[in-house]
Amino acid sequence: MSAQNTELKLKQMLKQEKIQLWNPPFSDESSAAGPQHMEELAARYAPLLRLPVTEVGGALELIRQQAVKRGKERQRFRETSVATLELLLPQNNRKETKTKSYLETRLDVRVQELVDRIGEDYGLKYIKLILNGRTLCVDQPLDQQGVKNHSKVMVLKVTDAEWKLQLSEEEEKEKNQKESLQRTQKGFQILSERDGSEDSSPFLEIADQRGNPLTIPPQEKKALILAMGFHEKGRSLMKKKQFDLALCHLLQADQQFSRCGSALLSSVDNFAVLQLDVVWCYRALEALSCLEDGRSRLQRAEDCFLRCYGERRQRLLMIKGNTGREEVLFLRLHLLQSLLSYIEGNDAQARQQLSKVEALYARLCLDSEKMAQLMSLGFTEKEARLGLRACEGDLQEAAIHIGNQTQEREELKQRERKRRSRRMEAISSLTELGYSRRDAARALQHAGGDVDRAYGILLDSSGSAQATGSHSEGSVEKLLYLGFQRDVSEAALRLTGGDVQSATQLLLDQQGVLSPELLSESPSSEEPSTSSSTSTGSI
Repeated sequence: MSAQNTELKLKQMLKQEKIQLWNPPFSDESSAAGPQHMEELAARYAPLLRLPVTEVGGALELIRQQAVKRGKERQRFRETSVATLELLLPQNNRKETKTKSYLETRLDVRVQELVDRIGEDYGLKYIKLILNGRTLCVDQPLDQQGVKNHSKVMVLKVTDAEWKLQLSEEEEKEKNQKESLQRTQKGFQILSERDGSEDSSPFLEIADQRGNPLTIPPQEKKALILAMGFHEKGRSLMKKKQFDLALCHLLQADQQFSRCGSALLSSVDNFAVLQLDVVWCYRALEALSCLEDGRSRLQRAEDCFLRCYGERRQRLLMIKGNTGREEVLFLRLHLLQSLLSYIEGNDAQARQQLSKVEALYARLCLDSEKMAQLMSLGFTEKEARLGLRACEGDLQEAAIHIGNQTQEREELKQRERKRRSRRMEAISSLTELGYSRRDAARALQHAGGDVDRAYGILLDSSGSAQATGSHSEGSVEKLLYLGFQRDVSEAALRLTGGDVQSATQLLLDQQGVLSPELLSESPSSEEPSTSSSTSTGSI
């Protein structure tokens, strides 16, 4: 990392003086170095960097060689359309830590062809290619997905095949990882499509920091639930140090967040935390050379935090009364910003960010004796830690704060139980009027919990169903429960205008089989029903 820091500092100095190492007098016609001029340049820069002349000379020669190489590659791309890509390989597959890996290819080929070549050259069986935080689609060409000459492509292993003893185990892990992504998406997609209208089915509800439900448009709610589901799965994998698989889930979450409106993203901090987690995975996978994507993600995270919390956390203080828990997020943000600044060669900015990290770390460090005292009162380690951070280390205030938090959570549970109880009572009231629980629950959901409005919705839907000759699923289910077939049940309901008792009696009289003569009397679904006015009037 220090070599990268030195290299970037030298590049900045060369850029300021408009020195081009690939041109004379630093390089001759055969691309060889001009030793005298290179030595003079190293001697001039060494005191400024406070480094030995030999070290600076070696770094300058490396920069010169890279510049000459890139010049030749640019010329070849113009002449032959063959591009050179820099590969950021997994740690275990790098032949030498300091040596970069390159691959030459045309940009009009499909990504799958590139995947096959990388797998063959580096012994990688299951991989994904990442460009600027986006997974490249294997069935599309490189140039259609933003890949250019000299692009940096991250190679991410889906499974760690080298650590497996048997091929069957490798294939099983690959299968499990693919299924993990699919199960995560399928599970949260099902939950995102539920709105609570099914009283017996679990569903997710988006709430604010106080537990109050938020009203979000259906499409954005679905995307947000999927994003949060993938994000949570990715975080659990990060805790297990499975950063390659975690990054797959986090990028899926990022894709779902992109489908949410900007107003929604600016009001929740989940999106900002996701950006931190993605860059943290870059760091763990030693892929911080993805500077452009990492820097833009950290900037988005910082902007989102400022919008959500306020310039001086004033919004957060108004809502929660403290900023202890969120300070950890800013510590991670400034730590990653400091690391990227150092890699970019900006030591002054790196020191500035690092001083913020040290100040936050000093505030967040806790007294072990105070932790022990709180835990002796029956609080968990997590409660004690968060309580002390929220109250800036004050033991008595922390104990009160934890008690208040526990009470608020219990009150929230009580409110939720009462809300569900009122809902069940309302559903029961509607079912007593002859409607199915399913229809009653859906109507109540659409009416926002208002029983009178729900009853009106049910009346309208029943009238519409009878007018069009269609019938509620609840009526059909009642006949199915009695043992009749679905087709004859629906036909009987059509013949009796939707009256369940009359339909039941008809089927009993006909022993569950309707004759062709009776079926011919059924109103055609393509023609208006002549009895629609009387049917609607009888409800």
